[in-house]
Amino acid sequence: MKIYTKGGDKGTTSLIGGKRVGKSDPQVEVYGQIDELNAWIGLLVAESGFPDVCRFLTDIQQDLFKIGGFYSFDFSEGKPYPYPFVEAASVERLEKEIDRMQAGLPELKAFILPGGCPLAARTHVARTVCRRVERCMDGFGGIPEAAQVQGSLAKAYINRLSDYLFVLARFFQHQSGLADVLL
Repeated sequence: MKIYTKGGDKGTTSLIGGKRVGKSDPQVEVYGQIDELNAWIGLLVAESGFPDVCRFLTDIQQDLFKIGGFYSFDFSEGKPYPYPFVEAASVERLEKEIDRMQAGLPELKAFILPGGCPLAARTHVARTVCRRVERCMDGFGGIPEAAQVQGSLAKAYINRLSDYLFVLARFFQHQSGLADVLL
């Protein structure tokens, strides 16, 4: 498989299904933001040193790849999305992990400034990228009725993922022996 196709040299790219759109198309922006988020998660995997966290983050990367594929699909004909997708259990898995980590952290009584130890700071960056993904998803209105269930599930997943990343940043800060950086 060749890495370069030269198809994008004129400022367009293909959606899954073959339709060509401009690289600044809102749909391309959504899956591009998801790709950036996935790369930030990959950085956390590379740097965390916590095997259980790494496995969980790798599962998140796989979920993000599925969501990115969804937003890469040509919905112009109103067709349903035919490929594997995240399920409600994926959102629940994030919630359970948030609750598990939160139970081992000091009670939160003030706003936290993004930062702290380097790993916590990078996790906060991933969280803000996740919030940007959420805004892009919300602004993209091209999902047809046939794919609304998946679109809603993707939004719930990304919303919960930002919560998870917030708690993960606190976890990394706590594991480094430092207190949260409070406002």
